[in-house]
Amino acid sequence: MQILTRNLLSVTLVWLVAALATTTALAENRGLVYTVSKDGELHGYLLGTVHSDDPRVLNFSPQFLEALNSSEVFAMELVPNQPTLSRLMDYMHYQDGTTLVSRIGEERFERFVRAAGQYRLGPDQLATMKVWAAMMTLSIPPPENGLFMDLSLALQAAGNGLKVVGLETLDEQLSFLEDMPEDHQLVLLDQALDEFDSLHAFYDELISAYVQADLNSLQEQSETQFEKLPPEVETYFNERGIDARNFRMRDRLLSHLETATVFAAVGALHLPGENGLISLLQAEGYAVEPASFSPFATTP
Repeated sequence: MQILTRNLLSVTLVWLVAALATTTALAENRGLVYTVSKDGELHGYLLGTVHSDDPRVLNFSPQFLEALNSSEVFAMELVPNQPTLSRLMDYMHYQDGTTLVSRIGEERFERFVRAAGQYRLGPDQLATMKVWAAMMTLSIPPPENGLFMDLSLALQAAGNGLKVVGLETLDEQLSFLEDMPEDHQLVLLDQALDEFDSLHAFYDELISAYVQADLNSLQEQSETQFEKLPPEVETYFNERGIDARNFRMRDRLLSHLETATVFAAVGALHLPGENGLISLLQAEGYAVEPASFSPFATTP
């Protein structure tokens, strides 16, 4: 269960829709990692991540690791420490006696239990899980080892003496899921249930394209998935799950950039667009430009 909760900390991409929004981000900006500078002086790096424990996203290039280890602060969306993991468990489950089956109905619940069997969750955990937590659970393949890209980078950074900081609190990050209208949650749960059998194949293609920066393929996958969502669900996600969080992360990131060299790693969907971190940092006088190296080592 600890592996699952570590995964759920990466809220923006655990959700399948968010994972596809990442592909749009990559296609818009033509890059995975950026330098952040002002007046010709390097202040840090900005990386668009995919929250996955696939070995292909953990095969970092020497130049990338040199940039990470030469920094002073590692900033991520949320630091996955034990107190946060424990509090997340409370968030994921109803605390007032409400059951998942009472919220989603017998048929959906039976389908969810069959699919969730692959995640090694007990009956009591499934029975009291919230709708959004059920949806998120089925939106990625069962974790292999829990060493997600973000967590791997944080461990590398801490091991090399960097200060590891979060750009959000757990309450802030989960608020857009807690506040999401239940009919939106049900739409997304239905999508996760309908597409669960093809989830492994989809993620294999997604990760392959991501590490190769195959932007055309990623864009096509993104557009295909977003076409399936009602406009009101997409709007809610964009406004609460992306834009509002971008402004909050920008403010926290600026405070660190003023005093240290910062390596920031956040879900790639937070980088592009008028309200993305790239534009928001540029508006504060920073030059944000594609780095000359890839995050990943070349594979045979």
